Amino acid sequence: MAAEQFSPTLPPRFTDIAQSNTVGPASNIAQTGLLLSGGGARAAYQVGVLEAIAEIRRHCGLKHGPNPFPILAGTSAGAINVAALACRCDQFDQAVHLMARIWRNMHTEQIYRADSLSMLRSGTRWLTLLSLGWAMARWRRLHPRSLLDNRPLAELLRSELMPFERLPDLIASGHLQALAITASSYSSGQHITFFQNHQILSPWVRDQRRAIQTPLTHEHLLASAALPFIFPAIPLPLEGHIEYFGDGSMRQTAPLAPPIHMGATKLLVVGAGRRHEPPAARPLPDARYPSLAQVAGHALSSIFLDTLAVDIERAERINHTLSLISPAERIRSHLRPLELLTITPSERIDDIATRHIDRLPRSVRVLLGTLGVRVDDGEALRDGALASYLLFEQSYSRELMALGRKDTLARQEEIRRFMGWPDPVSHAHSESQGLEQMAGP
Repeated sequence: MAAEQFSPTLPPRFTDIAQSNTVGPASNIAQTGLLLSGGGARAAYQVGVLEAIAEIRRHCGLKHGPNPFPILAGTSAGAINVAALACRCDQFDQAVHLMARIWRNMHTEQIYRADSLSMLRSGTRWLTLLSLGWAMARWRRLHPRSLLDNRPLAELLRSELMPFERLPDLIASGHLQALAITASSYSSGQHITFFQNHQILSPWVRDQRRAIQTPLTHEHLLASAALPFIFPAIPLPLEGHIEYFGDGSMRQTAPLAPPIHMGATKLLVVGAGRRHEPPAARPLPDARYPSLAQVAGHALSSIFLDTLAVDIERAERINHTLSLISPAERIRSHLRPLELLTITPSERIDDIATRHIDRLPRSVRVLLGTLGVRVDDGEALRDGALASYLLFEQSYSRELMALGRKDTLARQEEIRRFMGWPDPVSHAHSESQGLEQMAGP
């Protein structure tokens, strides 16, 4: 696919950021942040949400308005999506359109090598060595790095999505305040947020997590999206030495923290499952012992989904507590309310994935079959979790995007109020009055 062309010119700096009664780190101006979580192929849902937000924005008469999210933060596949927005944030609708086109036409081979030879070289050899023992690996001097080879993803990022060279001008011109990408260091065990913003900011340091201000690159995205065991770790320079990084959702105890540290006082969070999904069907009393695929899927869901839900609940409790104390005590507490809006799937993505497993290349299905993923024996429902992260196929992506769009449009009034956008009816009426005045008597 040829990359879509975007004008290098930048529209005037945005100035109509809404006033807020919350107290930010530097002023009373409300800064709206967007946080996209991780989830592998599940991140297609986020693009459907963004499509709906762009549609709501146009209906409010803001098609040519400023970037609605001056603060962007993401992890894993969510980091890829926010970086795609950041690099073209001066043309929000076009950026969303490009992302939607790529996800809507997604194929596995664009993310990882899925031909039989590549499967033999990476996945099958990895599983074979795992079963025969690492002694054989040492004897043969074979050190498998991952289950899958994701070099196609690196090429996709460079050729289609991420003109990182635009970021400095976009930041300097005021179209973007900050972009933050998180990754987890296998070398030191720390969780690192790499960020690029408009001013020198003292990096924050917390227990087992810290921030580094640096120019962002494609390697930061590959590191943030390196699914544990599945994709290889990425080396990144860090304070004069090299550390190897994997998926940013690992050991991420406070997913909401990066955009808040960047100055966000209003935060839209788009997750990839669980918070508003219906509960899973109760297992039958004679349910079989869980397969390795079920265990792996459960582990990935714990990494990608649970900490975000916990951190959102924590923020909601803090907001409730602050609402019960006086304004004077609130100021002395150094805590501030966070206006928070979350959008998560209304349907179980695990179940959606089971309907599309057969769209994966045969070599991938064979590999997943060795882990216990069953497709043809009527028990695929038990195995949807693991596949839901690896199903980079257009039928699955399109269904998730449609779900994201549906969930978002169902809450469009809530979103419009959160963003401070005008009522579409009022906008249409004002526009009509303007035309009548121009027409004269």
